[in-house]
Amino acid sequence: MDTSSPSSMLRALLPKVPLIFTTALAHTLWLSPTSTKVDLKTELIVRLIRSFMNSPSPTPISKQQAWSLNDPGIKGKIWISKVNIPPPEEDDIRAVLVHAVESMKEDGEIYTRPEIEPVEAEWTGYRSGVDARRPRLDLSEEQHYAKLMGEVSSDVTILYFHGGAFYLMDPSSHRIPTSRLAQLTGGRCLSVRYRLSPKYAFPCALLDALMAYLYLLYPPPGSFHSPVPASHVVIAGDSAGGNLSLSLLQLILEIRRSSPTRPPTIGFHGQTVPIPIPAGVAVNSAWLDMTRCMPSVVKNATYDYLPPPLTNDHIAQLPRCEIWPTDPPRGDLYCDISMLCHPLVSPLAAKDWSGACPLWLDYGQEMLVDEGKAVAALARKQGVVVDWQEWEAMPHCWSMIFEGLPAAKKAFASWAKFCGDAVGSAESIRTRGKFVKAKSLKEHEVDVEALGEFGREKVLEMMQEARRKREIGEEGEAKLLPRL
Repeated sequence: MDTSSPSSMLRALLPKVPLIFTTALAHTLWLSPTSTKVDLKTELIVRLIRSFMNSPSPTPISKQQAWSLNDPGIKGKIWISKVNIPPPEEDDIRAVLVHAVESMKEDGEIYTRPEIEPVEAEWTGYRSGVDARRPRLDLSEEQHYAKLMGEVSSDVTILYFHGGAFYLMDPSSHRIPTSRLAQLTGGRCLSVRYRLSPKYAFPCALLDALMAYLYLLYPPPGSFHSPVPASHVVIAGDSAGGNLSLSLLQLILEIRRSSPTRPPTIGFHGQTVPIPIPAGVAVNSAWLDMTRCMPSVVKNATYDYLPPPLTNDHIAQLPRCEIWPTDPPRGDLYCDISMLCHPLVSPLAAKDWSGACPLWLDYGQEMLVDEGKAVAALARKQGVVVDWQEWEAMPHCWSMIFEGLPAAKKAFASWAKFCGDAVGSAESIRTRGKFVKAKSLKEHEVDVEALGEFGREKVLEMMQEARRKREIGEEGEAKLLPRL
């Protein structure tokens, strides 16, 4: 779907006129399943996104990726300072990652050891006193960073990982939410351009995430920023970026569990440095189960735009292109199918969250909500402080799509408050769960420990069965991918 110009947007929307008409009519007559819960604009947008993501004529992965990486430019109420994170001369970060992957994997799980490469990122801050059309100043990146820091009023540093199913988008697509978090917290975000699949399979993105975290804590010579204490860092992300956030936390926990020293140390740019726990992890609609085996994937499809699992008769075959399918064939964009149940691929499979920092998890009543519930419940049972919220009738990443809704403003305020509290007053964070009604915004308290419908062993059994079906070909390699 090309929306790069008004004319291309019009061409994309013209075939959708019948859908727009029937949706509006059903909503007006209170005949749609969501008409009593959301307004017409919200329902229309969800239906339109769903129709594009379930197109009968899918676009090659390479074109989808290229379209999603189209930089909209920098203007208005935002500071951006682009940086390159250099790889350390030491091989320690790759060694600890590979050790963790190996120690947590099962027999028969296959992956390729990643190379350490430079990582691009964007420091993001809120720019006050300008209108939305104000162009970016003609300054060096270091000068832009100084301007950004001139408006920072708190210790909050958010390490942000964007969503996009691990193969789409980058920091430029997420400047609005990251600048909004910076504004609401008075802090700054480091938004990471991690390597995308299918060219870079698991665990490349996770290696980039670990290097970005250590870069914040222990900046090498030439960095714009001073060392940031781990107690000032909140790791955050949406969708696949939420997966990466919790996978990074699980990686840090595994490194600490398996290390003979307390805290574990690593060689990084000529120093021997510890690997501490961050102040918090805050995720929005995190995709935590790459097998997509949980009941809400089907049960909540009414409210969502994500493509549901398909039957064999309706498997969409993605057109061949220069990056997909891979050679040799891998079966899944992000990893080998054998790795789908690995805890660093699907955090839903993680067995131990004890010792983790406070967690904030936010979901709509969406297809991925059950996996979030299961992780939240298990973490709470293991002593982790968990702040959970679910929003009635809302789809995947809803607060980032419907940012003008009162509910979205409330959700963003909660996201920012957690980040601020994690850094400034961690002792004030308490476990709580709430379900928020769509129109009234009335909150209903829920028991976080009781969120999980299934025990961990049953969840693993379901995940393994879904993986088995993929391995023997009952599910096609395009089955769980957006078809744009």
